[in-house]
Amino acid sequence: MIFFTSDLHFYHEKIIRHCNRPFKNVDMMNEKLIANWNNIVAPDDEVYILGDVTMEGPEKAFAMLSQLKGVKYLIRGNHDRFADNEAWQQYSWVFRWVKDYHEPVWNSQKFVLFHYPVEEWADYYKGAIHLHGHQHNKAIYNYQQKQAGINRYDVGVDANGFAPVSLDTIMVFFK
Repeated sequence: MIFFTSDLHFYHEKIIRHCNRPFKNVDMMNEKLIANWNNIVAPDDEVYILGDVTMEGPEKAFAMLSQLKGVKYLIRGNHDRFADNEAWQQYSWVFRWVKDYHEPVWNSQKFVLFHYPVEEWADYYKGAIHLHGHQHNKAIYNYQQKQAGINRYDVGVDANGFAPVSLDTIMVFFK
């Protein structure tokens, strides 16, 4: 299986208030994000994180990422400075790769993976689907995009029940 997620913001106490997340504290949020992830992701599944794992340093990033099942890929977000820190090198194996942008094709469907939502993307007029995070939207956002005829989907935890969303779910959503 292939999954996508974004904007986990591990250890970020203020994100609870900022996004009205239903957690009393950051420990509860971290635990729930880990539990939700590990309840649906198997060890051999692939998970594309579209940014904002944590604003903390390499050690704390690794502490969270090492608890998460699956083969992980990172599309850098604006809060992923840990991945550029020299100390991260000892932990970098936790990701298969780290990029700023990626254009994969699955089941003959092109996707554009980028942390930020953009107005127009590669092969926009040919039906490519843009997956993003950053905005901390609620689930209704994805339905509004679809109703407007826009193939853009927020994979962030705030829009997806605080869990990764599968490629299959996204494909069905756009059919």
